[in-house]
Amino acid sequence: MSSSVSASRFHHAVELVLQHEGGFVHHAKDPGGATKFGITRKTLSRVRERPVTIEDVRALTRAEAVAVYRALYWDAVRGDELPPGLDLAVFDLAVNSGPVRAVRMLQAVLGIAADGIVGPVTLKAAWQADPTDTIRRLTRARLGFLGRLATWPVFGRGWRRRVLAVEQGALRLASSPTPHSRSV
Repeated sequence: MSSSVSASRFHHAVELVLQHEGGFVHHAKDPGGATKFGITRKTLSRVRERPVTIEDVRALTRAEAVAVYRALYWDAVRGDELPPGLDLAVFDLAVNSGPVRAVRMLQAVLGIAADGIVGPVTLKAAWQADPTDTIRRLTRARLGFLGRLATWPVFGRGWRRRVLAVEQGALRLASSPTPHSRSV
């Protein structure tokens, strides 16, 4: 796949994620604590390789957030190599629930061993699967997981809205005639 198509797919996906994540938030019932653009203190500390403060999170730039999303989430789920639409669905799931959980959920939906690692078997299964069906099944699995969380009563309405919006965006991408290449 050309690097410009790859960069464009990531750019589109990260813009959608940033629309849902918003700016600085420090909700008392959010186990992630202070976040900006959806990046937690823990994640920012990991990236910067040192402890960060709430003020460091507040000062996080959009450019750094995009770089974090590329390195820790998009690249971790091998978004460039997933089919269009499915890349967005898995990426957004990784942002909210971690890359390993996102990949395991994808693998379960695909009916393959769920080891949390996107390798040749996962990529082949993803490209061979019906994209619409896979995206819809992943959405159902994601909502099922979120609905079992203790914080669902507080955040469930927003999560549901986001997950369904991501599903619609992913389905549009899956059915669009944009240029892409199978990576398998």
